[in-house]
Amino acid sequence: MIVDGFNINSDSECYVVAEIGHNHQGSLEKCKELFKTAKECGVNAVKLQKRDNKSLYTRALYDLPYNSENAFGKTYGEHREALEFGLDEYTELKRYAKELNITFFATAFDFKSVDFLQKLNMPAYKVASGDLKNTPLLKYIAEVGKPVFLSTGGGTYEDIQRAYDVIMPLNSRLCILQTTASYPTDSKEMNLGVIPELVKRFPGAVIGLSDHFDGIVMSSIAYILGARVIEKHFTLHHTWKGTDHAFSLEPIGLRKMVRDLHRVREAMENKKELLDSEKKPLYKMGKKLIASRTMTVGEILTASDIRIVSPNDGLPPYEFDNLMGKVLKCNIEEDESIKWESLE
Repeated sequence: MIVDGFNINSDSECYVVAEIGHNHQGSLEKCKELFKTAKECGVNAVKLQKRDNKSLYTRALYDLPYNSENAFGKTYGEHREALEFGLDEYTELKRYAKELNITFFATAFDFKSVDFLQKLNMPAYKVASGDLKNTPLLKYIAEVGKPVFLSTGGGTYEDIQRAYDVIMPLNSRLCILQTTASYPTDSKEMNLGVIPELVKRFPGAVIGLSDHFDGIVMSSIAYILGARVIEKHFTLHHTWKGTDHAFSLEPIGLRKMVRDLHRVREAMENKKELLDSEKKPLYKMGKKLIASRTMTVGEILTASDIRIVSPNDGLPPYEFDNLMGKVLKCNIEEDESIKWESLE
C-alpha cells in the first residue's frame, strides 16, 4: 500500500502515525507545534479527527450538560465544537504539513466529514473502531479511492471480514489495525497475537497496530509479529487538559519508539555468518590447536599431543579428531600451532 509516496509492505520500515486527535485543544498554533515536533521525532504522518458534530450526535447527546474536568464547553456539543477545526484551519494545516514534508490526514466519523476531507484532497482516511460495523460509511470512504486505515477495536474476525469484503472490491489500498478500544489499554488486553492471524487471513491488506498501551514496547513487538503500521497518540504534555493526554506519548517517548522500530527492523536481518564486529572478540575467545610438547619428524599424533588454546589464529578445535594418527613430516615446538602442511 502506497501512502503519499511511502510504500508500506512486508519488507518496509514501519509506517508511524502520530495520532493528535484533539490534543491540540482547539488551538491552531498548538496543532502546528504538535505537527512540527512529531516530524522531529521521525514519524511518517500526523492525524486529526474530523466530525460534523450536529449531524453525528443525537440532539439529546449534543445538548447534554457536560461537567467533566476536561470539558471545553457547558454541553457535550459545545465541548466538541470547541475542539473542531474547520476549513480555514485544515487548509493551513495542510499547507504547513507540506512545508514540513510530513503526511497529514484524518479520521472521518461521518459522511459530511468524508466530503469535507475529500475537498481538501487528503492522501488517506482513517476509520475509527466505532465504525467497523458501519458498512455504509466504509463503502462511502472506500469509493474515494484513497488508502484506508481501519481500526478494529471491539470487533471479531467476522466483523473484520465483513468490513474487508465491503472495502476491498472498491479499494484494495487497505490497512487493518489490531486495536483495543480502551484508553489506555492494559497489557493483558493488547492481544498482539491477533496480528499474525490478521496477516494470515487478509493477505491483500497491510496489517498494523493502533497502540493505546501506556508505553512503547508493544509497538516493537507488533512489528516483529508482522505489523507494518503503528498509530500512537501524541501530546506535548501529559498534564494538558483533555482525556487523551494522560496515555499519549510525549516527544521523548515518541522519538524512542520510532528509534526502536528502526532498530527492530535492522535486528531482524536473516544472516548467520562471521561479522566484522565479531572478529576481534572471537580472536581472543575462540580456540586453536597447538602442540602440547616438542615433537620430531615421524611421530604420530595422539590426543595427549594436542592442546586447545586461545587465540583462534590456527586450526579450529573441530579438526581435533581429524588429527589423530597423522604423521609429522617436520619438527614442531611446544605451543606451536599445528598446521596441515606439517603433516604427511
